[in-house]
Amino acid sequence: MKIQIECLPEPKLAFGQGKTGLEPRRLLAKAGPADAGRLTNVRLALVGTAPDVDAAKPWLLKLNGFLPANEGNSARYREWPGAPSALGIQFSVDDTFVRRVDEQRLQLARAKGLESKEGFEDLLDLFDNRIKGLLGDNRPDCIVVCLSDEAADLRVENPGLTAAERRALEQLRAEEESQQMNLFTPTPEELKAAEELRMQADDLLFRTFYRALKARAQQHVNAVPIQILRRETVDRPHDKGQSLATRAWNISSALYYKAGGLPWRPADLPENTCFVGISFHHLKRRTGSLVYASVAQAFSTDVEPFTLKGATIDHNQRHDKQPYLNEAQATELLRSVLDQYEAQSGMVPARVVIHKTTMYHAEEERGFRIATHDRVPTCDLIWMRSTPFRLIRKGMQEPWRGTLCKVGSETYLFTSGFVPWWNEYPGPHIPAPIEIGASGETDIRQRASEILALTKMNWNSTEGMSRYPITLSFAKRVGQLMSELSENQAPNPSYRFHM
Repeated sequence: MKIQIECLPEPKLAFGQGKTGLEPRRLLAKAGPADAGRLTNVRLALVGTAPDVDAAKPWLLKLNGFLPANEGNSARYREWPGAPSALGIQFSVDDTFVRRVDEQRLQLARAKGLESKEGFEDLLDLFDNRIKGLLGDNRPDCIVVCLSDEAADLRVENPGLTAAERRALEQLRAEEESQQMNLFTPTPEELKAAEELRMQADDLLFRTFYRALKARAQQHVNAVPIQILRRETVDRPHDKGQSLATRAWNISSALYYKAGGLPWRPADLPENTCFVGISFHHLKRRTGSLVYASVAQAFSTDVEPFTLKGATIDHNQRHDKQPYLNEAQATELLRSVLDQYEAQSGMVPARVVIHKTTMYHAEEERGFRIATHDRVPTCDLIWMRSTPFRLIRKGMQEPWRGTLCKVGSETYLFTSGFVPWWNEYPGPHIPAPIEIGASGETDIRQRASEILALTKMNWNSTEGMSRYPITLSFAKRVGQLMSELSENQAPNPSYRFHM
């Protein structure tokens, strides 16, 4: 059996002043964000109880100044230079944008029991009404919802499910867990990554407060993205867990993006290429039946990431226990993506690359190719999934991130691994690759390079790398909110409302 191993070049990111580099923290401190100069002040609103808001406000304003790092590896964990130096902005919190929730109403909700349907809904209304009060003509750039650890962790059984529906979802959850355990001795990181990209029956079996609040907030007229800030993040001692600097890097990048900024963009991806992730999520119809909602997530260097809801699919429309699109559904969904891309960029893409976490059903492949026929010259259909495959280097180092290994007809890509510019492997276990493949002819090495670049587009983390590309990690963000939307509601198309 023929084995080929090579290490792909690490994709670069683009920042301000035309500078490019491998990781965000170093380049932001030197050159600023990709759209440097477009924003100078990010106006934050605060919503929460008086104690949580009063603790969050001074902590957020500290983001404008220097904060130390104490994790040890200075190449990876850099000191926070302050928002003016890293992002060219000031964070501000005007008193007119501070909304404290009513303590009496909060106590009434607690008296009903926050884990009851009535208490949960009362708490949701209490916070949501404060958010709606900020959406007038003079709106903030981002709303920071300050949650106690109790509220941030609040999870209740979905009261809208019948006993039969609950049994059906529990069976689906068991199937999903069984598929995850098919991995050979999976690490906790692999289980988490696999779990995040599956349909997640738990998303419909249970309601979480922060997810329900995000779903409500994005449906308002003149909606503003929200950022959840846990009290634990504010109160955590600087010598426990992430340092002040690391927390500042990550939340500042997220706030900047949600306010309309662009911290960094890929430097090595081809222009006018539309990358699309296709995913499925559990949904309950008003009639009571359980279905799958199909969703497409699109990313390009030319347009802002967006999402579109496709057809709802009966639970019986599955192959190897996985839902799939029939030919007409696949055609319609991809045509909608192309229409939206053209509306945003003024042109149709030169290439479309579709990502899925399962192999393509024959009907899906036909539908996607019909949608691009005579409209887009090239359409690549790529799948990726977790795998029990492992690769051990001779010596002390783990396989490098970007290692591409071909074993016969199978291809494995290490999106995690030893990071040479940090001189460190950021993980506790042997690096686990993802297996990638294609339906139809394609340059699999080039597709792997694109996947590697797209793993660097998570603006929630300034480490600059994730296990899966944004096309699929975006899917989890959208999927978390789908169960909170009615059948005729679509998720807000902008990624700013989901990250």
